[in-house]
Amino acid sequence: MTRALQWESMRIVLTDEQILVALKRGDESAFCQLVERHQSLMLRVARRYVRSAAVAEDVVQETWLGVLSGLDRFEGRASLKTWIFRILTNRAITRAEREGRVLPFSSVTGDDADPAVDPDRFRPEGDQWPGGWKSFPASWDGLPEERLLARETLALVGAAIASLPERQHVVILMRDIEGWSAGEVCEALAISEANQRVLLHRARSKVRRSLEAYFEPGLALT
Repeated sequence: MTRALQWESMRIVLTDEQILVALKRGDESAFCQLVERHQSLMLRVARRYVRSAAVAEDVVQETWLGVLSGLDRFEGRASLKTWIFRILTNRAITRAEREGRVLPFSSVTGDDADPAVDPDRFRPEGDQWPGGWKSFPASWDGLPEERLLARETLALVGAAIASLPERQHVVILMRDIEGWSAGEVCEALAISEANQRVLLHRARSKVRRSLEAYFEPGLALT
């Protein structure tokens, strides 16, 4: 094993709170951990507001400079990560305004406004139970765990998430992949609880439809 790999295996993974303490005493490795932890998601969020990936990268770099310069003023009223993402969204909005491209994250347009579930799966007006399910969503409790966790299934989930509209993509990444709470997402993206809930519900429903088509090919068409 090389010296670099040995060091990597020995490195202690710090919590955000521990990173904050380390940053305030000038620990460069703590800052590197923070960048590794949040950079990818920051780029995705910034890209939602600005015209290009290159501009999103600039916004993220400006955000990190803002984080370093503002550490002494951070009071801990929010978690470190939500504070970082509030700086990010503010910088991204400022850049978008300069570009003449103001698109609030909380707005719902285009694909975001699509029904979470295909309307054809519900009973029509005039039916004995209008608005009810024609057939209830299938339970996957009986499926073998190895099939649910198979590489092909996980790849399908990843592809389904990647194909989501950007707002839904970001919210499901933060909630279901990164493990953020609803409150943290609302604080970081400056959106309401209701808007966060709608975006997450639509995202999860679309991912479920992809899985339905995979596990029960005829189900998604009924």
